[in-house]
Amino acid sequence: MSLDPDQLRSRVVMLEIEHRDLDEAIARLIDLPNRDDLLLSRMKKRKLQLKDQILQLKMLLVPDIPA
Repeated sequence: MSLDPDQLRSRVVMLEIEHRDLDEAIARLIDLPNRDDLLLSRMKKRKLQLKDQILQLKMLLVPDIPA
């Protein structure tokens, strides 16, 4: 299944919003005195996964350059 460029851009925006929200949640969690380190670790891993997905989708949006 292939997504058209508009669908790809929409997906990128949704993932970027989730990434930003997760970043803010991580920042708040870090400041807690009794933070859950396992949860923090999982959130950071998810944030990295989102970053990778965003980069992959953005690469699909870059047109091929003819040689």
